[in-house]
Amino acid sequence: MAKQRYEGSCHCGQIRFVVEGDLDTATLCNCSICTKKGFIHLIVPPEAFQLLSGQTELATYSFNTHVAKHHFCRVCGMHPFYIPRSDPDKIDVNVRCLDGIPLENYQFPTFNGRDWEQAIEGKVSWRDESRPSRDSDPIPIAKMTQKTLKRD
Repeated sequence: MAKQRYEGSCHCGQIRFVVEGDLDTATLCNCSICTKKGFIHLIVPPEAFQLLSGQTELATYSFNTHVAKHHFCRVCGMHPFYIPRSDPDKIDVNVRCLDGIPLENYQFPTFNGRDWEQAIEGKVSWRDESRPSRDSDPIPIAKMTQKTLKRD
């Protein structure tokens, strides 16, 4: 499947966004937080994501290494996207928050997040062979609202 444009939101609709991505690169993760949130990962470069509304409704949770910035809606609690520890120079969109995606039509590969340090050194479905710097600064929310996606 090729890259497509998708719209998405949190549950209450306060946070809305647009993303361009290829669902064939999406993955499940079995780490503690992803399992509890039910996150299906679609990792994209920042230029493929635009936050349309809800910047003031976003809150952020961080733990362990504090590299990942888990953004969630302070109204409904939904986690529509975040800045991943694996690629802090990218945005990780929750496929479950995309509008109209028939999830029953997909089988997503699993990333072994329980053994994150070991698994991240192997081949991962969302990356080409180039590796981002893990020392990259996470993308600030303000940059997510910049209009970078081309409109049809």
